[in-house]
Amino acid sequence: MEKETTDTRSSFTLSGKLRDYMMLIKFSLSFMVVFSAVVSFLLVPRNGYDFKMIVILFIGGLLVTGSANAINQVVERDTDAMMKRTAKRPVASGRMSVAEGWGFAIITGILGIAMLWYFFNMSSAMLAAFSLFLYAFIYTPLKKVNSVSVLVGAFPGAIPPLIGWAAATGTVSLQALAIYAILFLWQFPHFMAIAWMYREDYARAGYLVLPCENQRRFVAWFTALPTLGLVILSLAPTPLARAGLACRIGVLLLSSGLVYCGAQLGLRRSTLAARRLLLASIVYLPLVFVLRVADRLLGRS
Repeated sequence: MEKETTDTRSSFTLSGKLRDYMMLIKFSLSFMVVFSAVVSFLLVPRNGYDFKMIVILFIGGLLVTGSANAINQVVERDTDAMMKRTAKRPVASGRMSVAEGWGFAIITGILGIAMLWYFFNMSSAMLAAFSLFLYAFIYTPLKKVNSVSVLVGAFPGAIPPLIGWAAATGTVSLQALAIYAILFLWQFPHFMAIAWMYREDYARAGYLVLPCENQRRFVAWFTALPTLGLVILSLAPTPLARAGLACRIGVLLLSSGLVYCGAQLGLRRSTLAARRLLLASIVYLPLVFVLRVADRLLGRS
């Protein structure tokens, strides 16, 4: 009881409030997603970079992504409270009111979209608004309807690279779409690892992110095909092929490692294999983006 009282009151301290807002926007995940927008922005061919604009893009993107995640937590507060993984989230635990959660989400969403429009262009702002809407109001409720939500959620989840490219150019190019494809495919092994680890939690809360039948086959296919797609993408004659040899080899090795971890989950279907795939996916994405940016800065693509 004493621990629950402490948890409930944590939002009444400055550090506790900050911690709750970080949880509300899912900062770690949001950081990785917004990082992809910055990477896309940096990959646009140009002479020199304006550090101030990079920071503004990051902040604007973080506000929009954080808004979508906040809406997700407000809408799912009752089911989040049923799951061990999410029960301590601020709205689900009662540390933050529904009104505060909605207020935060609305303010950050509007501010983020306005920043992208004012400092960059309408294209980046509209892409951000579309991503927020699709994630918060289509994907979020669909999770309780059908496991097709896994596919639907991947579309808005991969839009940030398009936002970054549009912020720099006002349009979306083939290279931006190639980066979009990486993030789109990456989401499947990443989420399948989480879904398998917490499948009982999801089922108890009524989420249909995994089908009621043939869960093992579903996880195997939705892990294997996207990870193989990442390997093909690293070898195919896409705009990424203009990268230097070292970059392409690095991306291929990282993708192959992800395939191996995905195959282990498909074959063993164990929590340990799922944890390893989750870790591999977390390592994979930033390293691939770092390789691409390093290659670009060295003038090889």
